[in-house]
Amino acid sequence: MSRIGIFFAEGYEEVEALTVVDLARRAGLEIDMISVTGGREVTGSHGITVKMDKVFSEVDFGGLDMLVLPGGLPGTKNLENCQELMEKLDEFYASENKYVAAVCAAPSIFGHRGYLKGRRATSFPDFECHLEGSVVTHGSAEVDGNVVTGRGMGCAIPFGLAIVELFQGKNAADALAEKIVYTR
Repeated sequence: MSRIGIFFAEGYEEVEALTVVDLARRAGLEIDMISVTGGREVTGSHGITVKMDKVFSEVDFGGLDMLVLPGGLPGTKNLENCQELMEKLDEFYASENKYVAAVCAAPSIFGHRGYLKGRRATSFPDFECHLEGSVVTHGSAEVDGNVVTGRGMGCAIPFGLAIVELFQGKNAADALAEKIVYTR
């Protein structure tokens, strides 16, 4: 079974993060909500506090297939300031069998790290200038190789479904979309 880690820093965008968690779990994927703050609870950019499954130091990265970064401010900046997470992202990006995913402002991190050169990518409009070297598509979600990007909060469902499709195929993603009454 595929395992996903989604990382939470203070100021994350709640809808983006929790939609991915919800869709992954509905699809039968294992996903852990992981705090980079050291605390078991993390508060989002709109004051919603969520209890995490793990803190960063408890994560077995060898058992994960994908790392996901929700956007939000200052959450994106706080994620990027977590050097240990950036090192793990670099490892996953360089691996043939691992994936990295980010939505809204968080794809800017991928741009800063050089992951997007020559790839199709999308992000929140104000952060497109950070998608260094990419072909910016303005799509809801883009999958290019082992990199997944999403445009913003309003695109959280297509972003989450793109992740489901990567691991379980188009038929499973389409069936989940139908089940949640989402038109693809």
